[in-house]
Amino acid sequence: MEKSRLEIKVGLFVFVCLAVLAAMMVQFNKGASLLHDTYILRLNTANVGGLKHEAGVLLAGVQVGTVKDIQLAPDGKSVTIFLKIYKKFPIYGDARFVIEQAGFLGDQYVSVLPTENKAAPFEDGAEVTCQEPFDLQEVARGAAGFIKRMDETAKKIDASVTDLRAQVLNAETLANFGNAITNMRIFTEQALGTVKDISALVGSNGTQIGIVVSNAVAFSDGLNQLEDSARLALATNSAKIDEATKNLADTSAIFKQLAVDIQGGKGLAGTVLQNPALATNVQDIAANLAITSSNLNRLGLWGILWSHPPPATNHPTSAQPRTRR
Repeated sequence: MEKSRLEIKVGLFVFVCLAVLAAMMVQFNKGASLLHDTYILRLNTANVGGLKHEAGVLLAGVQVGTVKDIQLAPDGKSVTIFLKIYKKFPIYGDARFVIEQAGFLGDQYVSVLPTENKAAPFEDGAEVTCQEPFDLQEVARGAAGFIKRMDETAKKIDASVTDLRAQVLNAETLANFGNAITNMRIFTEQALGTVKDISALVGSNGTQIGIVVSNAVAFSDGLNQLEDSARLALATNSAKIDEATKNLADTSAIFKQLAVDIQGGKGLAGTVLQNPALATNVQDIAANLAITSSNLNRLGLWGILWSHPPPATNHPTSAQPRTRR
């Protein structure tokens, strides 16, 4: 009887020890410890992906806490993640929170990315914004749409190439292009022949070309000498040229003053122009002088003196030359 009770006690003790050992192993496997003080952070994000309860919180690759709870907002548009952080690991206010995944198929966890650590550490119950995890399925859906658009673009390009072949690369266009190439070849051959002819002409008339060039050089030298002579003449006779220019200017001023005096009625010419009667008499005298000169040329001096008197002028008041009978 006593042996049976002892076996039951031993078995119960072993069971309790195994249970405690299993619980401790689970706790240590999750990275939690019952001996550490913790504080709570509230993360707000649009999607948690595959993040699960009791997932790890890593700071620079070191586990500093666990995910305590995940709650959906009443409006269904956001999710709140409750983190249990060990107090011995302060997290500064400028840190970033991102939901990442261990490997390609591993579990997801919350990664804390420190920056400059200049802000104050988070207090218990602080709210933080968390970046949602990378959604491979969403990327696949976007890639599917992109592939569809690429396929449509490829079809449009194929249709454009077909139209291009039908409109441009047809038999008529290719024939015209071949004719253009042929004409270009003929033109090139003619150009080469012309260049050869020019080369032959230059080679056969090289002496004459040399003479022409020499004459051009000599003419250029003559022009240079003429320029030097002209410059020397100008430099030598600059004083005389200046004096002649000054005399021309003085003469022009005299004539200008004379014209002003005549217009103003000064002098004999001005008086004649301003007095109509005197101007008429001067005109009559000029007419008589013209008649006398004509008779003198026709009869001579003695003929005028001994012949009949000259005909009267149109103006009896004007002065008439007296002839001897």
